[in-house]
Amino acid sequence: QVQVVQSGGGSVQTGGSLTLSCVVSGRKPSDKVVAWFRQAPGKEREIVSAISRKAYGREFYADSVKGRFTISRGRAENVVILEMQNLKPEDTAIYFCAASNGPDYMMQLVKYEYWSQGTQVTVSS
Repeated sequence: QVQVVQSGGGSVQTGGSLTLSCVVSGRKPSDKVVAWFRQAPGKEREIVSAISRKAYGREFYADSVKGRFTISRGRAENVVILEMQNLKPEDTAIYFCAASNGPDYMMQLVKYEYWSQGTQVTVSS
């Protein structure tokens, strides 16, 4: 069994920053591709960013967050951090962390089997 638990989120004004943390536990927690998704009201869920297993050193960012969001693994490889800077109202959504047993390439297309509960991020203008 694999568990994915996230923390962080909240409300900020435009231009502010927030950090989300994700902890993967259970079977082979570090041997996973980890991604952040978000879903805004009335919109489909979209991938925001993804990070490969540490040995591969790959990252993926959606165009909408490039240059503003940074994904990283903590000192414990089963911890993944999403630092969000220069936040905009369009970043408002429920954010989810997800883990995958899939490959470390085309991470935006792999199947993510394990999901967190989601947390609200609200950016006000």
